[in-house]
Amino acid sequence: MSGMSAGRSAMRMGPAELVQAAAMARRFYLEGKSKIQIAEEFGVSRFKVARVLETALERDLVRIEIRVPAELDAERSDALRARYGLRHAVVVESPADAEETPDPENLGEVAADLLGELVNEGDVLGLAWGRSTIHMAAALDRLPPCTVVQLTGVYDAGTAERGSVEAVRRAAQVSGGDAHPIYAPMLLPDAATAQALRHQTGIARAFEYFDKVTVACVSIGSWEPGISTVHDMLSDEERAHYASLGVAAEMSAHLFDAEGRRVGRDLGERCITVKADQLRRIPEVVAIAGGQRKAAAIDAVLRSGLVTSLVTDTSAADYLMTVGSAPKSTLNRTDPDGI
Repeated sequence: MSGMSAGRSAMRMGPAELVQAAAMARRFYLEGKSKIQIAEEFGVSRFKVARVLETALERDLVRIEIRVPAELDAERSDALRARYGLRHAVVVESPADAEETPDPENLGEVAADLLGELVNEGDVLGLAWGRSTIHMAAALDRLPPCTVVQLTGVYDAGTAERGSVEAVRRAAQVSGGDAHPIYAPMLLPDAATAQALRHQTGIARAFEYFDKVTVACVSIGSWEPGISTVHDMLSDEERAHYASLGVAAEMSAHLFDAEGRRVGRDLGERCITVKADQLRRIPEVVAIAGGQRKAAAIDAVLRSGLVTSLVTDTSAADYLMTVGSAPKSTLNRTDPDGI
């Protein structure tokens, strides 16, 4: 806010007008007083106060700046939210090596802050396997009391303590709530083995919470080595088979083509994971994914209607804002397959 130095246009106001306008603006913008309160203090009508405040803006007596942390891109965030009909979209600046580094760690840090806003006391928070969700859990420093449940098995049972199991424990520790981890691989050799594991006591207890989840955090993978854990767990023949079905993206062991339609549903029978229709019923599903190499996969999953909010980076956001035709609102939560 400036006074006599506000510019030549502001100098057209007399000094008494300038002083009064500056005082009213200070009360309104800095002290949070209402126009009625200001009017009573200065002995004028609230309409006069409104005119003075409007003139102060027009003549540069008052300057309003909207500032967000440097790493957040507010303009891209709002544009991306509107394009996909998301509830929340948060876009952060891509690191210099974004092209080679999908899901930079700063995405997890921002997602941790977002969860701190979205999770309420008594909620059930679901965490799916993914590097980004692991980074998110490590960055958590506040959560209201809530139950935390693991939504998928682990990529490698040998790394459970350093992966999604630890992420669930970390989130529960921060919130002070109960943790329900899953000590089982995400992908099993066959459907019978997967079904048997689902009935084991600890895993069955976690599965009982899937229909109670109110906020979920998931990762997205594109169908290529090192960018999708499911892709990396399959044999060459299996990868070729699913590629022939047009798979473009993977989320929580569910496969999607470029239009967001689910393909290769038989894979889910071999997986320890939350069902797609269960994800669709969760009120808030936050996806954390970024980088140019994942951009097309993010688009595909957003078109599926399973995700309500997204944390991504400028590299992926620029692609998402220009690719194809604008999709239907994800908040509609309809299945592209019509099933």
